[in-house]
Amino acid sequence: MQLQISLDISTDDRIDSWSRRERQKWFLSLLSGTCLIYATRTSVPLLIPVISEEKNWSKFDSGIILSSFFWGYTLTQVASGYISDRIGGQKVLWISALGWSATTFFLPEIIEFFSDDGTTVFLVAAVRMINGAFQGMHFPSTISLISQRLHEAERASFFSLLTSGSALGTLLTASLGSYLLDNYNWATVFRVLGSMSLAWTLFLSYHTLSFKGKMTSTKMITGYTLPWSKLLSKPPFWSCVIGHACQNNCFFVLLSWMSTYFHDTFPEAKGWIVNMVPWLSMLPCTFLGKALSEKIIKAGYSVTVTRKIIQTICFVVEIGSLLFLTKVESFQSAIFCLALIIGGSGFHNNAIAVNPSDLAPKHSGSVFGLMNTVGAIPGFLGVYFSGHILHVTHSWPVVFLFIAVIDALGCIMYLLFGSGQAII
Repeated sequence: MQLQISLDISTDDRIDSWSRRERQKWFLSLLSGTCLIYATRTSVPLLIPVISEEKNWSKFDSGIILSSFFWGYTLTQVASGYISDRIGGQKVLWISALGWSATTFFLPEIIEFFSDDGTTVFLVAAVRMINGAFQGMHFPSTISLISQRLHEAERASFFSLLTSGSALGTLLTASLGSYLLDNYNWATVFRVLGSMSLAWTLFLSYHTLSFKGKMTSTKMITGYTLPWSKLLSKPPFWSCVIGHACQNNCFFVLLSWMSTYFHDTFPEAKGWIVNMVPWLSMLPCTFLGKALSEKIIKAGYSVTVTRKIIQTICFVVEIGSLLFLTKVESFQSAIFCLALIIGGSGFHNNAIAVNPSDLAPKHSGSVFGLMNTVGAIPGFLGVYFSGHILHVTHSWPVVFLFIAVIDALGCIMYLLFGSGQAII
């Protein structure tokens, strides 16, 4: 199967790259957007224990709402990557931002207005699914934009640093969100984060238009062939996809359920500590993973070996910490284990997360979208299944063992078939 398309995909021979000033401004803008998108994404996991208690939602109901986000998240990945490669990532990025900002801002009205209706859980889940669909457009459009405006040697480093915005956004929710929750109410958290996101959307609109006139249009290539059949037949691509999905299972389950875990296991713990401290490890680990990757490559090792080493560090740290977490009894040990697990995601951001640029440098938006679509499946299956496990067994160690087994599968697959060389 091949898809005939008209793409505005840059190659190093015809790339209309950003100037140094433009690169700095776009980096700060995209970093802010990634920060806010994760702040809004993590607002529901932060608030779900309080809202569930107020609305008498069960763990099963909470699982439906938490997992519904990822149903929408999977729907728009491939299409947004393809459209971004064709018409420009910045346009898709703006549409995405408007959608997830608005749905976050108005979510309290949905919850409150239908609070006495028996369909409340499913209506909230539907809104969360729409929010996820808009958020699913963010990273494919971002990586497509990067591929259109940066040379190949700069893309992986630029994108891996942008992913640190996920840690900043989670910390923003943990600090500001916890403060607003303690001093006001859960609805205020949604409104404040939604307002900040709408403000960024307006800035992005101005920011995009201000540079539009300065960008030299690139020649549109007609009849360009995007070889899906060749891509889908390559083991390195599937090892990347499966490894990404397995690591996402760990990340998304903890992202969605960590607040509930501490609420159930250590009810006296302060909210700001629980929701902020574990995420402090992700940013330094992202920079550490980047520095280590550069050092390994400078030492003469291939990109393939480098990606496998960095990704293996991620999986080994996560699996070991998850197994240890099944035995811990103290609050401090639990915080430490979760900090290590989340820190592992920083290494993932410098390995599999940037692998689409290695495997398909001319089609990175589309390929990342496909990878992230499959990678988001654990978002709804893993998060939902974790809620089911808790509902049936009331056992957090069983959930942690489930995550560790999935991580081990991803590690084996990537070690066997992973690659850092272009396959299409």
